Amino acid sequence: MKFKVTNEVELTEIAPEIIAFFGEKKVILFRGEMGVGKTTLIKVLGKALGVSDNMSSPTFSIVNEYETNDNSTVYHFDFYRLNTEEEALDFGYEDYFYSGNFCFIEWPEKIPNLLPSQIVQVNMELDLDNNRQITVVS
Repeated sequence: MKFKVTNEVELTEIAPEIIAFFGEKKVILFRGEMGVGKTTLIKVLGKALGVSDNMSSPTFSIVNEYETNDNSTVYHFDFYRLNTEEEALDFGYEDYFYSGNFCFIEWPEKIPNLLPSQIVQVNMELDLDNNRQITVVS
């Protein structure tokens, strides 16, 4: 599934389609260069899932937890600052990844050996016109 997005309004419009593509999979990997819009997309997806809190990047806390209006939980991870996979082991990543709740993961390349097999990847890049190219693969 591919999208070309020029603004946040368009992200909001495609969010339900992206979420539907996830199916039963709850661990979603977001890949792309710094500044490509991963956190912005995660905020839009969280809102579409019913998160009413203001979502922000968990760069320093590594994980932020949000409750949806139907009492589900959405976890947002940012592994950019990790130096080793052992750091993810220290905070009990598996309790989150195997919780059955959505886990939105930025910088998953920092923990390649810890990722579950059932995932969806969201790849983002900027084209020459500064549009976001979003590819979602299962």
